[in-house]
Amino acid sequence: MSAELQGRNGVVFGVANKRSIAWSIAQGLHAAGMKLAITYQNERLEQEAKDLILSLPGAEAYMCDVSRDDEIERLFATLKEKYGKLHALVHSVAYAPPDELKGDFVNTSREGFRVALDVSVYSLIAVARAAAPLMEDGGSMITMTYYAAEKVVPRYNVMAVAKAGLECTVRYLAYELGKKKIRVNAISAGPIKTLAARGISGLGEMLKSHAEAAPLGRNVDVAEVGSTGVFLASDAASGITGEVLYVDCGYNIMGF
Repeated sequence: MSAELQGRNGVVFGVANKRSIAWSIAQGLHAAGMKLAITYQNERLEQEAKDLILSLPGAEAYMCDVSRDDEIERLFATLKEKYGKLHALVHSVAYAPPDELKGDFVNTSREGFRVALDVSVYSLIAVARAAAPLMEDGGSMITMTYYAAEKVVPRYNVMAVAKAGLECTVRYLAYELGKKKIRVNAISAGPIKTLAARGISGLGEMLKSHAEAAPLGRNVDVAEVGSTGVFLASDAASGITGEVLYVDCGYNIMGF
């Protein structure tokens, strides 16, 4: 698999710190020989994220807020000039205002709903549109979802609606971009203690229940999600598109 990624270029969105799923996938792609551009959201995250990114020899760090079309346009113009072509895109971006993940779902605000869907779902469409012209040889686009897209996870609230929208978006993008030999898939990881996950009320309870119910009797490790990202970016997954791949130690197969 490593040889298949030698000489290929990729862009990874969503690195915040060393616990990020995006960072685990980036490490795997780098180890497999891919040249990487890795983004972080803003100046607040710059110091930790940038130092982390530049610790990978040859990787480039860029600031890009995916809720801003001008920043996406500027980034991809830079990537076109630097790399010419892209072969992989990793979208590991999700956000909802913290208050929306604490109260009752019925009290979701209009603005909170808008922000969650814009940042967590529309951003995939925006970066896919920008990346597709650079994937002249075909490529792989990968995003991150969660089981709450299909079953109720208390307190996940509007983010669950966003993840459902994201999975639908994956299917529509896979259909349209398949003509260009671009594959689009989602990884549905079990709960992991990432920066984003810490904003969800009851994370500890969620981790405990997952570990107890999962057939493997544990929670997933972020490195396992990273390895799945490398697989989806490689030719080993050349026949897979429009899918949700579960990396959750089997939790999703259980009825109770």
